[in-house]
Amino acid sequence: MRSGYDPIGRRMASVACAAWLALTAPAMAQTPPQAPPAPTGTAPYDALREKTNAGTVGLISGGVEGTYVRIAADLAAVLDGPELRILPVIGKGSVQNTMDILFLRGIDIGIVQSDVLAFLKRDRTVPGVDKSVHYIAKLYNEELHLLGGKDAQKLEDLRGKKVNVDTKGSGTFMTASLVFEKLGIEVEPTHFDQALALEKLKAGEIAALVYVAGRPTRLFRDGKAEDGLHFIPIPATESLQEIYLPSTLTSADYPGLIPEGESVETLAVGAVMAAYGWAPNTERYQKVARFVDAFFSRFPQFLQAPRHAKWKEVNLAARLPGWTRFAAAENWLKTMAANDAREQRQQFGQFLNQVAPAGGGLTDQQREALFSQFLEWQKAGGAKPAGAATR
Repeated sequence: MRSGYDPIGRRMASVACAAWLALTAPAMAQTPPQAPPAPTGTAPYDALREKTNAGTVGLISGGVEGTYVRIAADLAAVLDGPELRILPVIGKGSVQNTMDILFLRGIDIGIVQSDVLAFLKRDRTVPGVDKSVHYIAKLYNEELHLLGGKDAQKLEDLRGKKVNVDTKGSGTFMTASLVFEKLGIEVEPTHFDQALALEKLKAGEIAALVYVAGRPTRLFRDGKAEDGLHFIPIPATESLQEIYLPSTLTSADYPGLIPEGESVETLAVGAVMAAYGWAPNTERYQKVARFVDAFFSRFPQFLQAPRHAKWKEVNLAARLPGWTRFAAAENWLKTMAANDAREQRQQFGQFLNQVAPAGGGLTDQQREALFSQFLEWQKAGGAKPAGAATR
């Protein structure tokens, strides 16, 4: 035997090497070789980088189970194209979404609740927040659900009791804080997630839970009055109507919790598409303006299947008290209103030519009076005059 030769050791080393190759081969096969980094400072890559970033709009939405994220997914599906890309981001509630609109790089637009400005102004979290955050459009309404247990039949029964208001910073937490404060009812807040809170309510560990969501929400889909659960009415007092709209929950929404044909009064809070109020001469303003033009121009596509049913509740021209409209959105709506007015004038002129050629000797004052009646007739659902222009 040669000096230093160890056949057993060599065999063991060979076996170990084979085992290592067997273990690592699949991983190596599944891992593609890394591409070399893109060169920097060259005109083609710089231009591509600029185009990609200029056309990408970061949109902060909501949690994976909520409506906001589905609205964001619809926006991406309808608006994505060669010049525009919507990048939906999972959010952590209206308060955090608003802070992200203000301060987070890459976030251009967010979906928040309409009471977020009132909440932030009350807490003085961001001075002048109502001047910095503007709205593009009010979307749909979400209802405030106040589900009580056996020992809580009315609002006053909740005084000093444990009421779940969701995690801190969430939209539900924010709305519950404002509502209970305006009603003058002090509760002991808990911050469980909604599914766990529902179980604790059934077990009698908490008196009620608050949940802001579009009706009907699947959280209460299987709820039964036999379990001692019921919705507690929330009247739309004068102070609450400064921020919220009156609404109702019906037996059609929750047949297991509300007797047939009955309803429970509650409040509605609007979902809002918001953006930072950039100055018109900035690059970020132009990016959001491109989004606004695409969103408003293609809005009819959101009313078709398979888009979310909540789009049918959206009125792009609806005003939002306490908020400032983003300038590009305001300008777009004014331009369309002017175009509609011109079209109505054309239709009216065609109508007059049919019923009274050459104006029938009408004075300008008579024409204006007749035109006002014509507009009222159209608003009432009258058909367009024969021969009127169509869009």
